[in-house]
Amino acid sequence: MSGLAVTDATFVPEGQFIQASVTFETPVHRAEGVLRLTSTDGQVWKAWTLLTAARELVGREEAIAHRRPHGAESQVPGGPTWAQTREREREFLDGDPDVVVIGAGHSGLGLAARLTRMGVRTLVVDRNDRVGDNWRRRYDSLRLHDPVWYDHLPYLPFPSSWPVFTPKDKLADWLEHYVAALDLDVWTGTSLTAGTHDGDGWDLVLRRADGSQRQLRARHVVLATGVSGTEARIPQIPGADAFEGTVFHSSTFPGGAGFSGRRAVVVGAGNSAHDIAQDLAVHGASVTMVQRSSTYVVSAEASALAMAGLYDETGPPTEVADLLGASFPHRAGGDAQRGMTARMAEADADLLTGLDRAGFRRNDGIDGTGALMLFLEKGGGYYIDVGCSGLIADGTVAVRSGVDVERHGASGVLLSDGSELAADVVVLATGYHGMVETARTLLGDDVADRCGPVWGLDAEGELRGVWRRTGQPGLWFMGGNLAMARFYGRFLALQLAADS
Repeated sequence: MSGLAVTDATFVPEGQFIQASVTFETPVHRAEGVLRLTSTDGQVWKAWTLLTAARELVGREEAIAHRRPHGAESQVPGGPTWAQTREREREFLDGDPDVVVIGAGHSGLGLAARLTRMGVRTLVVDRNDRVGDNWRRRYDSLRLHDPVWYDHLPYLPFPSSWPVFTPKDKLADWLEHYVAALDLDVWTGTSLTAGTHDGDGWDLVLRRADGSQRQLRARHVVLATGVSGTEARIPQIPGADAFEGTVFHSSTFPGGAGFSGRRAVVVGAGNSAHDIAQDLAVHGASVTMVQRSSTYVVSAEASALAMAGLYDETGPPTEVADLLGASFPHRAGGDAQRGMTARMAEADADLLTGLDRAGFRRNDGIDGTGALMLFLEKGGGYYIDVGCSGLIADGTVAVRSGVDVERHGASGVLLSDGSELAADVVVLATGYHGMVETARTLLGDDVADRCGPVWGLDAEGELRGVWRRTGQPGLWFMGGNLAMARFYGRFLALQLAADS
């Protein structure tokens, strides 16, 4: 290690710790880190936490800032224009991509942006007709539950006029703009129909929007198909054929506008279930939520307490905030998370009391740690309130807790406690089977079985399977909310660039 430098240090007497940022360089990469020392008496200091994070590969630096392209290359007399060059690049007419990314959501596009800046030929494919359709086609009330300061994409932060909580159609249009602004190579209306790995790379068959097929050779495939994958978890409830109403999974729910005056049952109590229940209620449906197990709830306003000074108008640059936020090991942050969870509950006291009165079953997360560990370990089980909790508290959305749907009847559902709910529409907000099952659908059982688990913490307290090598050579998983994808996507991009 060479060039070690302490660039910033802070001493906090109340907490008895020293925090410092460091930078260093090896023959392979340039890196940075966060170091914390702690003391019980103010005299003897011991190492507490140390995070080191690679920023760039030596010899494969990102083409940004002073390394950005000149832009006058297309002015050579008789040479191709910029538009002609981009068309050839986008269609890969002069060679196959190094990396094929399946999924043009924020995860896939952010990764492609980093790889493209590193000179790694990257193709992103998506089965939707337009980039952003994975948001655009969802129910109208959907919006991000995290604030704008937390959600910036790599290289292109949201404008300062952007709303705090982004509506889904606005995000969809931004993703489409992101592709154009960053010169990403994306094929929409395209599906992977076959893929085999021979030890050195993948032979892939893609079906294009016009029905044609394209065979490609790529060293790496990345599945960026969402945190939970694309395979909907749809419980097989007896009597469905006899039900005279309509059943949707949350992934196909068209929105509440067509259900005014109808009786709706929403099965589930996570973010999607709450959003859908709220959307139905706002459009005049009579809504009952079936809550099978308890849920952690925090308001969007209270959750901002956990980001105060880091992701807000007073916070540091996003890259600094990301590094600081990641610098506590997942398993070492328990006490701090429990304390913050308690503070947020105090701020939400009136809201939570209202939920209790309505019979909604709450918890405070895994071992009192709120939403974070639920997300990392289970991928759900929480709700960041943007309005539905108030509707539950005032009775606009009814709730039946501690029960499940046993079977359908002609005019409703029978619950596990023997009671019945009349229904014209049932929405199953029951989640997805996970990213490995998406790999199984696209690439077969042998590949999926080799991957190993994705998400959840391993014995070292690190996330399994995502942003790191899997048991299947050449296959990677990319996911996370916008902030996690932005930060950890860099490390996946560095690994791919080093091996491309």
